[in-house]
Amino acid sequence: MTVEELPGYLKQHWPAIREQLLKGTYHPQPVKRVEIAKPDGGVRKLGIPTVLDRFVQQAVMQVLQGRWDPTFSEHSHRFPPQRSAHQAVAKAQQYIAAGHRWVGDIDLEKFFDRVNHDRLMAAIAQRVNDKRMLKLIRAFLESGVMENGLVSPVGEGTPQGGPLSPLLSNLVLDELDHELERRGHRFVGYADDCNIYVASKRAGERVMQSVTSFIQRRLKLKVHEAKSAVARPQARKFLGFSFTGGAEVKRRIAPKALLRCKQRVRELTRRTRGISLEQMTKELSDYLRGWKSYFGYCQTPSLLHGLDQWIRRRLRSVIWQQRKRRSSWHLANSPALSLTFSNAYFDSLGLPRLLAEA
Repeated sequence: MTVEELPGYLKQHWPAIREQLLKGTYHPQPVKRVEIAKPDGGVRKLGIPTVLDRFVQQAVMQVLQGRWDPTFSEHSHRFPPQRSAHQAVAKAQQYIAAGHRWVGDIDLEKFFDRVNHDRLMAAIAQRVNDKRMLKLIRAFLESGVMENGLVSPVGEGTPQGGPLSPLLSNLVLDELDHELERRGHRFVGYADDCNIYVASKRAGERVMQSVTSFIQRRLKLKVHEAKSAVARPQARKFLGFSFTGGAEVKRRIAPKALLRCKQRVRELTRRTRGISLEQMTKELSDYLRGWKSYFGYCQTPSLLHGLDQWIRRRLRSVIWQQRKRRSSWHLANSPALSLTFSNAYFDSLGLPRLLAEA
């Protein structure tokens, strides 16, 4: 069933669906397995519910979220709608600027796939008295996964892809957040990332060992040792950002995030794509607007200025190549071509500037 077909389906079948929900006999369908590439390699496995199940999950989420969000830690920026990744990055920056120049960067291995159902349901039962609701949430967790036409049972995890999954994930990690608060740590949590800021490397190693033990013993989750470390904040990335060293701590774009941006720009401006400059610029503009809305939060304008220049040089190279001239990349940086196809020219095509004065 498509999203467009759902309203008509509900008009016809809602009384029966409502009765199933009230009696506790509603049975969700298996989620569809979808794999998407991770930025750093590998794949992320999603579980996409049917349209009807998404509709029911959204209704459950809207009621529970309003009740649960006020109880979550103020240091948690994981999934609450009033919190954001930018707020999490700003909080980390504040800790570093205050003198906590080491970070224990904890990465949970396959977090969404390894959530213990019994522990999760026990935590939900402490907040929800309605047995029908508890039964419904358990049914969503255990609905199974359809992959290549075959349905497999699921004994653990909260599949990413449904509206309810982020809220349940917050609840799983709420115990960790409150434990860190109880210990007096300065930390920032976002999704399944957790950064703890300390004053020395020795303190960081001690905290990392203790918190890892708590996560594995109490939460029954596993810390990804290869991706976790105690280091200077400028040597780690947090939500696509990093930080400068020195007296004044500034937000900067993490090197890998910048590399991914350039790779995507290269793909969109590949001279062999066989599309017009106008179409190429439109597709590039769509990507850059989204990229700028997030990474424009950095505090390194010189980097954005250089990226602006590089992108326009790429486009000048495309123009020159389409006119079948040689050495297009070298000539794209020439004063004559820069004057002919100035920044104002690309403005007229709708290409956004990453830095206003670029």
